[in-house]
Amino acid sequence: MSATPTRPDRIAVLVSGRGSNLQAILDAIDAGTLPAHIVGVFSDKPSAAALERVEPALRWSASPKDYASREAFDAALGDAIEATQPDWIVCAGYLRILCDAFVERFQGRLLNIHPSLLPKYPGLRTHARAIADGEAEHGASVHFVIPELDAGTVVAQARVPVRPGDDADALAARVLEVEHPLLLAVLRLAVAGRLAERGTTTTLDGHALFTPLLLDSAGALRAPGADGPV
Repeated sequence: MSATPTRPDRIAVLVSGRGSNLQAILDAIDAGTLPAHIVGVFSDKPSAAALERVEPALRWSASPKDYASREAFDAALGDAIEATQPDWIVCAGYLRILCDAFVERFQGRLLNIHPSLLPKYPGLRTHARAIADGEAEHGASVHFVIPELDAGTVVAQARVPVRPGDDADALAARVLEVEHPLLLAVLRLAVAGRLAERGTTTTLDGHALFTPLLLDSAGALRAPGADGPV
């Protein structure tokens, strides 16, 4: 008697813009390098280009202006996401701050990719702020979402140099090049059942992750100082 095959993890994606990270996820699924499937793409901007990257049946969007409060919009968004029964919810360029009730509803399943080396530069305009402060290094982080803005445990980071003469656009483009492989590497851990959030602690293979994993030049995640990938 053959074993019942494990179903691919179900991923819901939150977007506000072009959806380049969403496209990276879709490409990896199509290539067979991410054993998952997208169950819905959700946006606070009905005109977001990211929505066009998936078939209409997978799209949900609404304007927060059509709701009485931020909490009412997030409740409707949460209901729509819950209906798709996702294993993971990924904020991939989602630019609204999620209310506490939404975060608590999906605690332990909610990941965000942020364009800085957290805890440095939470919030917006991260590239310009890094340049203004004279940083030699910048990058991206994937973290679990908690009610405090960009303050959840960082799972993994990718680093890029800040070069002389960089402006915010040039640095943003360099960071975007590492965002895609970083997000995919973390999602592979997630869908393999290796990654979890236990209270305020992130675990990898059941062991507490005290420092973020780092993305190497081959697109693999390594613990700092480790010889091989995790």
